[in-house]
Amino acid sequence: MPGPVVLVGLMGSGKTTVGRRLAGLLDRPFADADQVLEERAGRSVAEIFAADGEAAFRDLEADVLAWLLAAPAPGVVASGGGVVLRQANRERLAADDVTVVWLDAGPAFLASRVERKAHRPLLAGDEPAAEVLDRLHAERVPLYAEVADVVVDVEPFHRDEERPKRALAERIAALVRAHEGAAVAAATEGR
Repeated sequence: MPGPVVLVGLMGSGKTTVGRRLAGLLDRPFADADQVLEERAGRSVAEIFAADGEAAFRDLEADVLAWLLAAPAPGVVASGGGVVLRQANRERLAADDVTVVWLDAGPAFLASRVERKAHRPLLAGDEPAAEVLDRLHAERVPLYAEVADVVVDVEPFHRDEERPKRALAERIAALVRAHEGAAVAAATEGR
């Protein structure tokens, strides 16, 4: 039985929007990890950052990831962009039963897509979004690469496709099915 599919990537890469479409194509439940975290905490991500700090938020994020990955019906999870910062999260994401899809894009492209919203506390300061995303990109790319089973560059879809999110979801669904099929074949051969 296939396991959960987790979308990782920086803010603005399309994890939530594409994840919803992907879940429909794969006929699996969808969960946005940040939304689940907010529901469980009874507060917004921004409120948690402001009141408790980033470390407390990352603790909650790790708990939510573990809970979502342990769900009885494997689903599609749109993770928070910083989920890869914790070693324990990277170890869980790298497990054989999880398929991780990294939605990759350059900082300039992402900066053109994100807005300073309450749910993006890392963009709350005076630093321009492009600079924040440059810094986050440099910090996180090696971590995304460490856990990714599938890497998809989202920029060409937005440049070349009339309906980029649908095209992205369809491409990712095909890649996930191929990855899961190869994993099943390898497990069968290993018996």
